[in-house]
Amino acid sequence: MAENKSPALDRVTSALRDVAAIAAWTEHDWDQAVREARRAGLLARLAHLIAERGLDTAVPLRARPHLEAACVLARKHGEDVARELRYIAAALRGVPGPVVLLKGASYAAAGVPAAVGRLFGDIDVMVPRASIVQAEAALVANGWHGVKGDDYDQRYYRRWMHEIPPLQHRARRTTIDVHHTIVPPTGRHAVDGRRMIDGAVPVPAAPGFLVLSPADMILHAAVHLFDDGEWSNGLRDLDDINRLLRHFAARPDFWPRLAARAQQLRLERPLFYALRYAAALLATPVPPALLATPALRPPTAWVRRWMDWVFVRALQPAHPDCARRGTGVALFFLYIRAHYLRMPLRLLLPHLLRKAVVKRLKPVEA
Repeated sequence: MAENKSPALDRVTSALRDVAAIAAWTEHDWDQAVREARRAGLLARLAHLIAERGLDTAVPLRARPHLEAACVLARKHGEDVARELRYIAAALRGVPGPVVLLKGASYAAAGVPAAVGRLFGDIDVMVPRASIVQAEAALVANGWHGVKGDDYDQRYYRRWMHEIPPLQHRARRTTIDVHHTIVPPTGRHAVDGRRMIDGAVPVPAAPGFLVLSPADMILHAAVHLFDDGEWSNGLRDLDDINRLLRHFAARPDFWPRLAARAQQLRLERPLFYALRYAAALLATPVPPALLATPALRPPTAWVRRWMDWVFVRALQPAHPDCARRGTGVALFFLYIRAHYLRMPLRLLLPHLLRKAVVKRLKPVEA
């Protein structure tokens, strides 16, 4: 991706960038776009964008049931999350300290545009590190249990990670991740979770919970996307950032505050990548001066060119029809990079070696 040239876009990204693009789609385009958007977790969001722009008549009759079904599923997910939050709030009522919602659940509770048409896999919360033992005990007492039974995994999470092992409810089968910060403390972009908790704000729609401040919400989304090795929902997560930026940019001094907060938390590089690719792929109106400022610690020109090649491939719908030459290489590189960012080599190499040996020795089920 050259500095002054946008990359070629797939159908779904083109529609997220400007939904009017669907007017030129053929039936074949629609057939592919529905498959690709569903795989990316973006079919319901695409349907909402079409409805907002009054473009329903541009949708072929054969595609409409798929969009309607996606909206029904997204509404059901939203209702399930709202109900689950009430159970979690009741379970954690006696735990000292605030409980902060993260990622998708926080978007839904705050009512921001990133919640529209979104599907939810689990619920993420953050509590002060001093309260995490009480939080886990309270959840276990109310029907949740650990799903990582291996003793090594338990020790690994509790010693090195930013969260305890996931908990699943025995009856409802819902999963909750309890964090004490947003990235592993051993990582290159380690963050003091207490600083983010201190800046969190209450939300009337979710009594008993807080959500991150606007800048912190975006920074968490940025570091979660660009430092992680899971890219199956990469385009959806980038569009979350796009919609958060567009929504909060209406606030006075939003952009300077966002940049200053990134510097305070030392998350300049993830923010740079988030702004760069949101602007390039989704036409997010990011001030050019902000992208050019040294304050965000942009990489050197040759690193930028390499990361452009990598991220443009990773930030496409995870569908075979969207794969470009080199997509597998890009995803493998990002997987290795994520582990490198997560912990130093002296800890990482023994961990990966053990996981590889265990995987190789694990018996194959008939």
